[in-house]
Amino acid sequence: MRINTNKIAFVTSAADDRGFVESDLPQVVFAGRSNVGKSSVLNSLSRRKNLARVGKTPGKTVHVNFFDADRKLLWVDLPGYGYAKVSFEEKKRWAKLIEGYFRKTGTIALGILIVDARHEPTDLDREMLAYFRAAGIPTAVVANKSDKLKKSEYAGAIAAIARALDVPEEAVLLYSAETHEGRDALFHMIENVCGEEDNA
Repeated sequence: MRINTNKIAFVTSAADDRGFVESDLPQVVFAGRSNVGKSSVLNSLSRRKNLARVGKTPGKTVHVNFFDADRKLLWVDLPGYGYAKVSFEEKKRWAKLIEGYFRKTGTIALGILIVDARHEPTDLDREMLAYFRAAGIPTAVVANKSDKLKKSEYAGAIAAIARALDVPEEAVLLYSAETHEGRDALFHMIENVCGEEDNA
């Protein structure tokens, strides 16, 4: 089923579980560290500059943000995690918010874990992946900032990420929110969540 990128729109930003969107639409969930460029990936996917707000300082996404994707999917942007300068209490609030989302949400059809192509994933990335696995959610690993690598470094980066997360190398997609490398492959993966009826 095709998604019209002109019909992807921000719905709401939830500070707690009372603000979560109740919908029968399948949900695609985006998760990643606070400095990994998650908002930029969302903007790249939607071909919009300002669908998701890109902050100058990491750690600005402190709510669960919901986007309607052509009334076929909900895209859900979870709070970024792991920013060292955030207080312990704020980190606890973020963790509670994410846990609440997984407890109360509807159908999560696909999880997208965004990591930095230049670095091995952290323990927090592994914990996030564990959330998806525990819920039985198919998950794609998107290695953003591939434009910062040389082509000769691609294979090594993929291997390191796959090894750190204990996933097959083919499960790791190199991505650049700047050049849109990997954009079509990821968007097609997301569209497949909707089903095939509009693909003829």
